[in-house]
Amino acid sequence: MPDEIATVRLRGEYITLAQAVKAVGLADTGGQAKFRVREGDLLVNDEPETRPGRKLRAGDRFGTADQQWTVCE
Repeated sequence: MPDEIATVRLRGEYITLAQAVKAVGLADTGGQAKFRVREGDLLVNDEPETRPGRKLRAGDRFGTADQQWTVCE
């Protein structure tokens, strides 16, 4: 169970997983974000995800086993 739940606001219809990872500070650059996603230690809606281009929409959750963020409008 996550220790903390935070939110990420959408500016458009969706945000990619790599963009979201960078936005919340799990990576400093886009390249680091893509690498981190491809490592497979991130979850989207409680399922492992390795595609940096995965589109997150309002209501989706992403993060690590310790911390999760919810995408909101």
